[in-house]
Amino acid sequence: MFFENLLNHGSIPALATTLSFTEARHNMIAENIANLGTPDYKSKQLDTQMFQQALGEALDRRAEDPRKPFVLKERQFQTGPGGTLKVTPSLRPPDNLLFHDGTNASLEREMADLAENAMTHQMTSTLLRDKFYGLRKAIRGRV
Repeated sequence: MFFENLLNHGSIPALATTLSFTEARHNMIAENIANLGTPDYKSKQLDTQMFQQALGEALDRRAEDPRKPFVLKERQFQTGPGGTLKVTPSLRPPDNLLFHDGTNASLEREMADLAENAMTHQMTSTLLRDKFYGLRKAIRGRV
């Protein structure tokens, strides 16, 4: 109970949810890249701005009452049982261009999304690691 309360407050739930988001987004981008040559394949997306807005709203609700669970309430992102993140990718709207095989996939766009997602994942994992390192120091009684 003590550790559950300790880990369920502050920025730790938001960082853990962001890590789950970047993992799901990485898998979706990898699927888009793998299907670049598939005729009529439509690229999927997980909207990062929509995720950031849902994350901000969850943090605002949590600020009002810290005892409330950290929950995302968005069509594309929802918090499931045990705090797991459930994502529902949407189809990426075409950029006024469909290729001759009926796809809207662009390797350059996917690679740019992959690089952005990797940086977000790295930053979030570093912040979460530092949080856990600080908690470990506090538990051991070291400064």
